[in-house]
Amino acid sequence: MEKSNIKIIGGKYRGKKLFMGNKGTTRSTKNILKESVFNTLQWEVPDSNWVEVFSGVGSIGLEAVSRGANKAYFLEKDPEAAKVLKRNIDSLKVEDASKCSIILGDSFETIWDVIEELKRNKQKAFFYFDPPFAIREGFEDIYDKVQTLIKQLPKINVEKIIIEHQSNYDFPETLGNYKKIKTKKFGKSAVTYYE
Repeated sequence: MEKSNIKIIGGKYRGKKLFMGNKGTTRSTKNILKESVFNTLQWEVPDSNWVEVFSGVGSIGLEAVSRGANKAYFLEKDPEAAKVLKRNIDSLKVEDASKCSIILGDSFETIWDVIEELKRNKQKAFFYFDPPFAIREGFEDIYDKVQTLIKQLPKINVEKIIIEHQSNYDFPETLGNYKKIKTKKFGKSAVTYYE
């Protein structure tokens, strides 16, 4: 079985190792970066909703559930990554696994299904974007596409937007209705917050 160095770092499932699957299609969020995100948002996580866009093995959404989030949506295009994600979800207690929804398909399209559900339930969510790094072939314009998408997200359904990205890339001060709060860098990766 593949070895995993990625684990849940806080909450009910603290220390639980996550399956990683094929490193070729997914890139795990560094523990130091993840810890920083959840330290920043710790008081806001209980009873919140999370949308992990380009979710891979789901380390952000599962971290949120471990810390008391109400619901996590995982948007993933790659069927193999989704299988590994399902294993990670199935390894949780049933009541927590039932808080997780995997939505298979292109994140730029499936996100609207989640928005519709949030609208129906009159809910907001944290949107966590971890797009494939722009240095990967075929993803050179990924940050432009993510920005266009964020500008279209309805304010009524957004708690905060968090983007994990290459640290040499600067996102603009505003994206539509959303204003940049801060960026923190961790080596080659960075995380930028909007609200």
